[in-house]
Amino acid sequence: RATLLARSHPWLQGRALPKSQPIAFTARDGLSIRGLLTLPPGGASKGLPMVVLVRGGPYEVTETWGYDAEAALLAENGYAVLRVNFRGSGGYGNTFVEKGFRQWGRAMQDDLTDATRWAIQQGHADPGKVCIYGMSYGGYAALMGAVREPGLYRCVAGYAAPYDLAKMYKWGSIRRSDLGLEYLERVLGKDKQELAEYSPAQRADAIKVPVLLAHGRLDARVDVRHSQQIAKAMRKAGTPVELVEYPNE
Repeated sequence: RATLLARSHPWLQGRALPKSQPIAFTARDGLSIRGLLTLPPGGASKGLPMVVLVRGGPYEVTETWGYDAEAALLAENGYAVLRVNFRGSGGYGNTFVEKGFRQWGRAMQDDLTDATRWAIQQGHADPGKVCIYGMSYGGYAALMGAVREPGLYRCVAGYAAPYDLAKMYKWGSIRRSDLGLEYLERVLGKDKQELAEYSPAQRADAIKVPVLLAHGRLDARVDVRHSQQIAKAMRKAGTPVELVEYPNE
């Protein structure tokens, strides 16, 4: 018989936790996209300030139903939280994953934009109070969202993210093996003009909303220079930016 050994989050017992519900919509090119909408405890579901929370990966990873600490933290403070299984995500077959190849800043970004607009059209989000945040690829997508959709998001936050796609061939651990270089070429391509066009660090003058960046100085996968470079470019462009560096992370 099954016997309880321990609870994974005992401090949550007896608390009113935010509710997450599955969502589905059709992207601009006809592709079916799914995700999760987490709402504050207490029943409010319309006209809320909203955070689009973009996960890392980005490939073959899936947002699944259940307790998510970041989503819960935001929702408990009154925000709706939107998480999207954009093209490239896992759980929907290889074809769905491959639709995300070489789509950084393009169709993958469009899926996040379409999801944000869906939440606004459904009345869940106040269109004047939407921000976007993510870590790793999610941070890239957050900053690229500010570039591609200047009127959609009021603020942006990125954590430990690559902001210059060409530099991924020069900085960080992925490029240190033949397998890693093959991966980068497969998912990003090597066209210098395209890499620059879809790199937030090369488009800093297009970012018009306040930005918060965070990065660990010891990050071996995504070099801290990514955040330092884009912060310098935004300051030069006159964009409000705050960079927090964690010295031992």
